[in-house]
Amino acid sequence: MVKVSIIVPVYNSEKYLNKCLDSLVSQTLKNIEIIIINDGSTDNSLKIIKDYESKFSNIICINNKNHGIGFSRNCGIEKAKGKYIIFVDSDDYISTSMAEKLYKFSEKNKLDITVCDYYRINEITHEKDIFEIEDFGITDLESNKALIYKINHSPWNKLYKRELFLKNDIYFPTDLKYEDAAVVIPLLKYASKIGKFNEPLNYYIIHNNSETTVMDKRVFDIFKILDIVNNYYKDSKYKKYLEYLTVQKITTYTVQQRYQKNGKLRNKFINEAFKYLNIKYPKWRNSKYFDDRNIFKSGIEKSKFLTKIYCVLYAFFK
Repeated sequence: MVKVSIIVPVYNSEKYLNKCLDSLVSQTLKNIEIIIINDGSTDNSLKIIKDYESKFSNIICINNKNHGIGFSRNCGIEKAKGKYIIFVDSDDYISTSMAEKLYKFSEKNKLDITVCDYYRINEITHEKDIFEIEDFGITDLESNKALIYKINHSPWNKLYKRELFLKNDIYFPTDLKYEDAAVVIPLLKYASKIGKFNEPLNYYIIHNNSETTVMDKRVFDIFKILDIVNNYYKDSKYKKYLEYLTVQKITTYTVQQRYQKNGKLRNKFINEAFKYLNIKYPKWRNSKYFDDRNIFKSGIEKSKFLTKIYCVLYAFFK
């Protein structure tokens, strides 16, 4: 029986791929499969994958035309045979004991989702720090609704029961950016038990051209993603947690428009973001999200005018 399926979408990752795959083929847990989906790479990624596939019997290579990371992850889910799933991004790598530690912890505690801490590594300076997620023990969403916004929404520092996806028909959106939140947050609703493993096991590489420094017109997809999430939680008991999440996401992206070089696109997004918040949550400026923000930051985030001024000044002096 396959215990864990590790799913790796790949697109033009030749620079990082060897380190990623070395960490996967060196996993201490036996009876795992490594499903690598080449998403129409135009560099040497496919050649590297094929080389590993020829050496390791538990590697499965799927070679597709370019469809995007959501489509690739969905291919992996459908191909997987493991009881559990781990997602790994091809420019990151994981601890060689990640699969074993999360698998044993999940089996012992009968968990549907297990979350672990992770390292953040600056690609340029190689500085490393630990991102620790609040220890929520073993719980479920009904008992701890704040998990909606307290758990990070990236799929890669988690182990999931595969049946969660299949039974609830949850898959990654294939035509939208920020697709992670539209899967991770809904999955929390269907998990009978969610656990926190207090050790960093994933190595997340922060690139110079990461989402915080590259802004394009697809940033508008965040509104559709939040609509998907909100539609999963129509019960009023989740409203204040969804409000917190929505305010957190939207204000993060409005302030990040400081990296947007196109002034018209920047102002258009900020205008639509404030309109979205005003419609969805008319009293959003009173959200508990701002309780954890200093007065200066929250003052900017609550004001469309100040957000625009801040972004213009940052872009000018940067």
